Amino acid sequence: MTPRTTDRPQMSVEEFEELARRAPETVRLEFINGKVQVKPVPDGSHGQIVMWLIKYCMQRRPELSLFPEQGLKVNGYRKGRAIPDGVLAPDENFVGQGRWADPAGVLMAVEVTSYDRDADQRDHVEKPAAYAASGIPVYLLVDRDAAEVQVHADLEDGKYRSLIRRPFGDTVELPDPVGITLDTRKLKDYGD
Repeated sequence: MTPRTTDRPQMSVEEFEELARRAPETVRLEFINGKVQVKPVPDGSHGQIVMWLIKYCMQRRPELSLFPEQGLKVNGYRKGRAIPDGVLAPDENFVGQGRWADPAGVLMAVEVTSYDRDADQRDHVEKPAAYAASGIPVYLLVDRDAAEVQVHADLEDGKYRSLIRRPFGDTVELPDPVGITLDTRKLKDYGD
Protein backbone atom coordinates (compact mmCIF):
# COMPACT_ATOMS: atom_id res chain seq x y z
CA MET A 1 0.00 0.00 0.00
CA THR A 2 1.36 3.43 -0.95
CA PRO A 3 1.72 5.85 1.98
CA ARG A 4 -0.35 9.01 1.82
CA THR A 5 1.51 12.18 0.99
CA THR A 6 0.65 15.77 0.30
CA ASP A 7 0.10 14.65 -3.32
CA ARG A 8 -2.48 12.07 -2.17
CA PRO A 9 -3.83 13.19 1.20
CA GLN A 10 -6.24 11.14 3.28
CA MET A 11 -8.74 14.02 3.10
CA SER A 12 -8.97 17.68 2.24
CA VAL A 13 -7.80 20.36 4.65
CA GLU A 14 -11.40 21.47 5.04
CA GLU A 15 -12.49 17.94 5.97
CA PHE A 16 -9.63 17.71 8.47
CA GLU A 17 -10.52 21.03 10.08
CA GLU A 18 -14.11 19.88 10.53
CA LEU A 19 -12.93 16.58 12.04
CA ALA A 20 -10.54 18.41 14.39
CA ARG A 21 -13.28 20.84 15.41
CA ARG A 22 -15.58 17.97 16.38
CA ALA A 23 -12.93 15.86 18.16
CA PRO A 24 -13.31 15.56 21.93
CA GLU A 25 -11.02 17.72 24.06
CA THR A 26 -9.05 14.64 25.09
CA VAL A 27 -7.83 14.20 21.49
CA ARG A 28 -5.53 16.57 19.61
CA LEU A 29 -5.42 16.00 15.86
CA GLU A 30 -2.81 17.20 13.37
CA PHE A 31 -2.68 16.94 9.56
CA ILE A 32 0.90 16.54 8.38
CA ASN A 33 2.10 15.28 5.01
CA GLY A 34 -1.48 14.53 4.01
CA LYS A 35 -2.30 12.25 6.92
CA VAL A 36 -4.22 12.64 10.14
CA GLN A 37 -2.15 12.13 13.26
CA VAL A 38 -3.25 11.90 16.87
CA LYS A 39 -1.03 13.90 19.19
CA PRO A 40 -1.00 12.49 22.73
CA VAL A 41 -2.41 14.55 25.57
CA PRO A 42 0.60 15.76 27.56
CA ASP A 43 1.61 14.25 30.89
CA GLY A 44 2.54 16.34 33.93
CA SER A 45 6.28 16.58 33.21
CA HIS A 46 5.57 17.50 29.59
CA GLY A 47 3.33 20.34 30.74
CA GLN A 48 5.90 21.48 33.29
CA ILE A 49 8.62 21.68 30.63
CA VAL A 50 6.38 23.82 28.43
CA MET A 51 5.55 26.09 31.39
CA TRP A 52 9.24 26.40 32.27
CA LEU A 53 10.02 27.39 28.66
CA ILE A 54 7.21 29.97 28.66
CA LYS A 55 8.64 31.63 31.77
CA TYR A 56 12.22 31.34 30.54
CA CYS A 57 11.47 32.98 27.18
CA MET A 58 9.37 35.75 28.73
CA GLN A 59 12.17 36.65 31.16
CA ARG A 60 14.71 36.96 28.35
CA ARG A 61 12.51 38.36 25.56
CA PRO A 62 9.55 40.13 27.23
CA GLU A 63 8.31 41.50 23.90
CA LEU A 64 7.64 37.93 22.76
CA SER A 65 5.28 35.22 23.97
CA LEU A 66 5.57 31.46 23.84
CA PHE A 67 2.02 30.52 22.88
CA PRO A 68 1.15 26.97 23.99
CA GLU A 69 -0.66 24.74 21.50
CA GLN A 70 -1.36 27.41 18.85
CA GLY A 71 -2.49 25.58 15.72
CA LEU A 72 -0.48 26.46 12.61
CA LYS A 73 -0.93 26.07 8.88
CA VAL A 74 2.22 24.18 7.83
CA ASN A 75 3.87 22.36 4.91
CA GLY A 76 3.74 25.26 2.47
CA TYR A 77 0.66 26.17 0.47
CA ARG A 78 -1.39 25.61 3.67
CA LYS A 79 -1.74 21.86 3.11
CA GLY A 80 -1.05 20.83 6.68
CA ARG A 81 -2.08 21.64 10.23
CA ALA A 82 0.14 21.22 13.29
CA ILE A 83 -0.21 21.98 16.98
CA PRO A 84 3.26 22.72 18.35
CA ASP A 85 3.69 22.51 22.10
CA GLY A 86 4.83 26.13 21.92
CA VAL A 87 5.21 28.87 19.33
CA LEU A 88 7.46 31.87 20.00
CA ALA A 89 6.13 35.00 18.31
CA PRO A 90 5.60 38.70 18.99
CA ASP A 91 2.79 39.55 21.40
CA GLU A 92 -0.59 39.68 19.66
CA ASN A 93 0.80 37.90 16.58
CA PHE A 94 -2.21 35.58 16.40
CA VAL A 95 -5.01 38.03 17.21
CA GLY A 96 -7.97 37.37 14.91
CA GLN A 97 -6.47 34.31 13.25
CA GLY A 98 -8.60 31.56 14.79
CA ARG A 99 -7.61 27.93 15.46
CA TRP A 100 -5.21 27.49 12.51
CA ALA A 101 -2.94 30.51 12.18
CA ASP A 102 -0.54 31.54 9.46
CA PRO A 103 3.07 30.87 10.57
CA ALA A 104 4.14 34.39 9.52
CA GLY A 105 5.82 36.10 12.46
CA VAL A 106 6.68 32.83 14.23
CA LEU A 107 10.32 32.84 15.35
CA MET A 108 10.45 29.34 16.83
CA ALA A 109 8.32 26.21 17.11
CA VAL A 110 8.80 24.04 20.20
CA GLU A 111 8.01 20.37 20.70
CA VAL A 112 8.49 18.24 23.80
CA THR A 113 8.56 14.53 23.06
CA SER A 114 5.75 12.35 24.32
CA TYR A 115 6.01 8.72 25.24
CA ASP A 116 4.19 7.15 22.31
CA ARG A 117 5.27 4.98 19.41
CA ASP A 118 4.90 7.73 16.79
CA ALA A 119 6.93 10.38 18.64
CA ASP A 120 10.25 9.64 16.93
CA GLN A 121 8.92 9.95 13.38
CA ARG A 122 6.65 12.87 14.21
CA ASP A 123 9.04 15.02 16.26
CA HIS A 124 12.36 14.16 14.58
CA VAL A 125 11.32 13.92 10.91
CA GLU A 126 7.86 15.23 10.06
CA LYS A 127 7.68 18.27 12.35
CA PRO A 128 11.09 19.77 11.46
CA ALA A 129 10.33 19.32 7.76
CA ALA A 130 6.90 20.95 8.13
CA TYR A 131 8.17 23.86 10.23
CA ALA A 132 11.09 24.52 7.88
CA ALA A 133 8.84 24.39 4.79
CA SER A 134 6.58 26.91 6.55
CA GLY A 135 9.47 29.35 7.02
CA ILE A 136 9.79 29.07 10.82
CA PRO A 137 13.43 30.04 11.49
CA VAL A 138 14.11 27.83 14.56
CA TYR A 139 12.72 24.50 15.77
CA LEU A 140 13.49 23.49 19.35
CA LEU A 141 12.92 19.86 20.30
CA VAL A 142 13.11 18.84 23.95
CA ASP A 143 13.78 15.12 23.57
CA ARG A 144 12.96 13.43 26.86
CA ASP A 145 13.97 9.98 25.60
CA ALA A 146 17.50 11.13 24.72
CA ALA A 147 17.65 13.66 27.60
CA GLU A 148 18.77 16.34 25.18
CA VAL A 149 17.63 19.45 23.37
CA GLN A 150 17.91 19.77 19.62
CA VAL A 151 18.02 23.11 17.85
CA HIS A 152 17.22 23.07 14.14
CA ALA A 153 18.16 26.36 12.46
CA ASP A 154 19.89 28.03 9.51
CA LEU A 155 16.81 27.92 7.31
CA GLU A 156 17.49 27.86 3.59
CA ASP A 157 15.17 26.85 0.73
CA GLY A 158 12.59 25.47 3.16
CA LYS A 159 15.05 23.23 5.04
CA TYR A 160 17.06 23.50 8.22
CA ARG A 161 20.78 23.27 7.45
CA SER A 162 22.04 22.97 11.01
CA LEU A 163 21.21 20.76 13.95
CA ILE A 164 22.75 21.33 17.37
CA ARG A 165 22.28 18.72 20.10
CA ARG A 166 23.06 19.32 23.74
CA PRO A 167 22.40 17.03 26.73
CA PHE A 168 20.13 18.27 29.50
CA GLY A 169 22.31 20.37 31.77
CA ASP A 170 24.25 22.13 29.00
CA THR A 171 23.72 25.61 27.63
CA VAL A 172 22.63 26.06 24.02
CA GLU A 173 22.20 29.14 21.85
CA LEU A 174 18.82 29.63 20.21
CA PRO A 175 20.07 31.61 17.22
CA ASP A 176 18.60 34.79 15.77
CA PRO A 177 15.88 35.75 15.37
CA VAL A 178 15.25 34.07 18.75
CA GLY A 179 18.47 35.27 20.37
CA ILE A 180 18.19 33.42 23.68
CA THR A 181 20.83 31.42 25.53
CA LEU A 182 19.00 28.42 26.96
CA ASP A 183 20.41 26.93 30.17
CA THR A 184 18.92 23.43 30.25
CA ARG A 185 19.97 22.42 33.79
CA LYS A 186 16.36 22.60 34.99
CA LEU A 187 15.29 19.98 32.43
CA LYS A 188 17.20 17.37 34.44
CA ASP A 189 14.57 17.84 37.19
CA TYR A 190 11.72 16.90 34.83
CA GLY A 191 12.92 13.46 33.75
CA ASP A 192 10.43 10.65 34.11
